[in-house]
Amino acid sequence: MSYVAPVKDMLFVLNELANLAEVNALPGCEDATPETVEAVLEEKAKFTSEVIAPLNWEGDKAPSYWHDGQVTTTKGFKEAFRMFAEAGWQGVQHPQEFGGQGLPKLVATPCLEMLNAANISFALCPLLSDGAIEALLTAGSDEQKAIYLENLISGKWTGTMNLTEPQAGSDLALVRSRAVPQGDGTYKVFGTKIFITYGEHDMAENIIHLVLARTPDAPEGVKGISLFIVPKFLVNADGSLGARNDAHCVSIEHKLGIKASPTAVLQFGDHGGATGYLVGEENRGLEYMFIMMNAARFGVGMQGIGLAERAYQKAVQYARDRVQSRDLAGSAGPVAIIHHPDVRRMLMSMRAQIEASRALAYVAASYSDMAHHHADAEVRKQKQAVYEYLVPIVKGWSTELSQDVTCTGVQVHGGMGFIEETGAAQHYRDAKILTIYEGTTAIQANDLVGRKTARDGGAVALAILAQVRATEEALAQSGDAQLQAIQHQLALGSAALEDVVKYVVANVKSDIKGVFSGSVLYLKLAGIVLGGWQMARAALVAHDKLQSGDADKAFLEAKIVTARFFADHILSAAQGMRSAIVDGSAGVMGLPEEMF
Repeated sequence: MSYVAPVKDMLFVLNELANLAEVNALPGCEDATPETVEAVLEEKAKFTSEVIAPLNWEGDKAPSYWHDGQVTTTKGFKEAFRMFAEAGWQGVQHPQEFGGQGLPKLVATPCLEMLNAANISFALCPLLSDGAIEALLTAGSDEQKAIYLENLISGKWTGTMNLTEPQAGSDLALVRSRAVPQGDGTYKVFGTKIFITYGEHDMAENIIHLVLARTPDAPEGVKGISLFIVPKFLVNADGSLGARNDAHCVSIEHKLGIKASPTAVLQFGDHGGATGYLVGEENRGLEYMFIMMNAARFGVGMQGIGLAERAYQKAVQYARDRVQSRDLAGSAGPVAIIHHPDVRRMLMSMRAQIEASRALAYVAASYSDMAHHHADAEVRKQKQAVYEYLVPIVKGWSTELSQDVTCTGVQVHGGMGFIEETGAAQHYRDAKILTIYEGTTAIQANDLVGRKTARDGGAVALAILAQVRATEEALAQSGDAQLQAIQHQLALGSAALEDVVKYVVANVKSDIKGVFSGSVLYLKLAGIVLGGWQMARAALVAHDKLQSGDADKAFLEAKIVTARFFADHILSAAQGMRSAIVDGSAGVMGLPEEMF
């Protein structure tokens, strides 16, 4: 089966949990009416299902390949990208003045999920362009915006980000690429960059590389890094393409998954120096690149959710079709395996985690929109703080659970899941990179501990938990046994998360290694509790709609059942995670390194 976008659930989350109406009322977001948003999602669902999803399996069987400096993408990718660009999908959330649609991030988020669910290898190209666009919108000069933004937003050109070098993985203080000023406003760039997604391909006429490098007098470490635009083809004054720049792909990687996405090794300056243009000010490159990275980190979280959804759909279809063994309650003959309790448990686990992570990510997107567009500066500041707290959770938790969900998808298939022809294994393989690139889960967790929790004394985290407590109160007052059962687990979970936040704040200076040894568990705990909060909110909405006689009875009842499953089977782990974080550091750091 191909991918069918869960538009109904997406619209429920947008309208009932992520406050689309409130976002639509913000200055600059007036076009995001419920009717427009539904039309956009329906059109994107059709496009991803019919055009992009069928290429996913082909890309795994026949990946992009490199020959003599050129990369040829999987058959069909070039045509699909042309259709994607012509339909305006690259510009959904980007400004209208540069040819975008100017819709809120909240609307772009389900569109991003659909694209990644349909074909994660394909989706990586526009994801990197989004990051380049965000960086240039923030730090680019007016001239640079005029030259590059319209072409990037139209999909005529694509963008990359070039951080990693052979000796500098996540530690960008070790970046050695050089940028030598030429006296005419340009620089000559020299160096090697690795792991550059879509660093070379045949889907667009130009590729705009954003490259971290050091100028000759730059200070050591991260404070001496600058950001440069290094186009594959130089751009003439009239906007036409000029000479080939000295930036060349010398190989692409052979990978476990996302095989159709070319991961390039780029060599800058082997033939005299690549022409580069400084973005913003010298030595502020890491600051600007973090704009790209934050956009990309949220996007990678959506990759995890989309990929999990695709694996879930495949598992459900297989469980309905595969006939094996009699029903435990005593059927005369074999039944479809979806009747068996453990298969049902696995499918519910997949479904519940996807719905929770989707809801949390969409809610985060709405905070981003409020942070950018709200009329009140103080409100913008508050919303931005919450969004920044949620980004590492969306990235880290959603990608970690995508590994669990895609692995479970293989398990539902049994032995056939281990056979490549069923396609379940591809999703499992593709998911692995998500916890690694754009900062590993540990890097996201370190950010959550240091910048997002310890720095403000836990103020933002505790403010979010105050909102969770309000939901708990509503569940308790509902008079409904299902909702009260959810409240019981949510209250235990929020108490566990509050304990951990206070532990981090109290101990990060006196026992920094002890605190950071539990950082990934803290990130996962935050995801589970805040995801459980969204599931509880969804159950409350569904309960109220059922009480008022809403006709969509099956969908609403499923919302409550799925929220109950999440509370009982996933949120219930919170107390154990709290103990591991608060009391478990001795076991992490206790063994001398020579014993390993």
